[in-house]
Amino acid sequence: MADMRLIVAGAGGRMGRALVRVISETPGAVLAGALEAPGSELLGKDAGVLAGLPANGVELSADLWKLSSNADGILDFTVPAATIANVAIAAERGLVHIVGTTGLSVSDMAVIKSVTSRAVVVQSGNMSLGVNLLAALVKRVAQSLDESFDIEIVEMHHKAKIDAPSGTAFLLGEAAAAGRGVDLHARSARGRDGHTGARRPGDIGFASLRGGTVTGDHSVIFAGPMERIELTHRAEDRTMFAQGAIKAALWARGKAPGFYTMTDVLGLADF
Repeated sequence: MADMRLIVAGAGGRMGRALVRVISETPGAVLAGALEAPGSELLGKDAGVLAGLPANGVELSADLWKLSSNADGILDFTVPAATIANVAIAAERGLVHIVGTTGLSVSDMAVIKSVTSRAVVVQSGNMSLGVNLLAALVKRVAQSLDESFDIEIVEMHHKAKIDAPSGTAFLLGEAAAAGRGVDLHARSARGRDGHTGARRPGDIGFASLRGGTVTGDHSVIFAGPMERIELTHRAEDRTMFAQGAIKAALWARGKAPGFYTMTDVLGLADF
């Protein structure tokens, strides 16, 4: 099979540059386009040079329709508004759409899922292989322990991150809620401050920390009577997210239209 031709959305950002680097190192994948926001000062720049590689002749463009005429997939780690703008074009062109954007709302997810009757979408709040294995473990532990064990999710990221809690924290929260058979939105506790009263049994708590250059630390704590279980993942370099995203793209190529997650990519659906 020919190499999978991939577009990197947000190619001028930190994650976009990491994706460009990893594509250059991955057998079976090739960079077909580099997308940036209209008006960006990086438009026209060489994607390879921006990523710290030799020039590759792929210039940053704001025209996804043009770029997608010769591509098989798009790797999208941008912002919600940009991702939603990319959804229709990716579906129309028949691109595999890998969505790693965080901060997506319920309505954003509805738009993304609306195209999956005719397009392949793989979406995850975190593309790390380790984080998705952690989510599977969280679900299993939550299934095994009753509400006498309180669940708290603590995450820390660099000071420039603009959304909280992180997409990964929500991914882990959804896993815990699925294990307990509850609706996360109805049972989550966030932003505790002041005289809050006692913790409501069965809630899934979130705490967000921001500072420095932390790539991403996540812990899920099961706090029970006289004992505590803590499951933790620490990200050391965003390259691992890029590696997971490209693995997802190669896995999704040729799949039937539908909505998939990293659980499907890793074969953890029945874990």
